[in-house]
Amino acid sequence: MRLEFKDFAFIGQESLRAAEAATCALEQDSFWQYHDTLFLNQKGENTGAFSDDHLRNFAAALGLDEGDFSTCLGSNRYRNEINNGIVAARDLGVQSTPTFRINGQLMEGLSTFEQFQTIINQELNAAQ
Repeated sequence: MRLEFKDFAFIGQESLRAAEAATCALEQDSFWQYHDTLFLNQKGENTGAFSDDHLRNFAAALGLDEGDFSTCLGSNRYRNEINNGIVAARDLGVQSTPTFRINGQLMEGLSTFEQFQTIINQELNAAQ
C-alpha cells in the first residue's frame, strides 16, 4: 500500500499559486507545514487570501528561507507539473477534493475511518 498526495488546483488562479507555493516549500522540506498553513488560512475562493504576498508571508512565518522561496514562487517552475496533475486527476474522474483512489475506486468527500477500512479490507480480500 502506498499513499500519494496530488494537488488538484482547480478553483482558479489562487488555487494554482497556492499549489505552486506548497511545492516551493517542499524544496525546503516543509510541504506539510505549508499545506496545513494554507488550509488554516482559507477565506473563500479567490478572495485574495492566497495572493503572492500572503504566500510569501506564510513561508516567512514558517521560517523558510525567504529568498529561496520567493525565487521559486516567482519562477513558476512547478506550473506545468501542477497543470499536468490537474489533467491527470480529471482523466481519473476526480472532480472535487478530497478524493481518494483505492485500487481504482474513487472515494469523494470526507470519509470516515470505517469507510476506508471497509474498502481496504475488500481490496485485500479480493487480492488473496
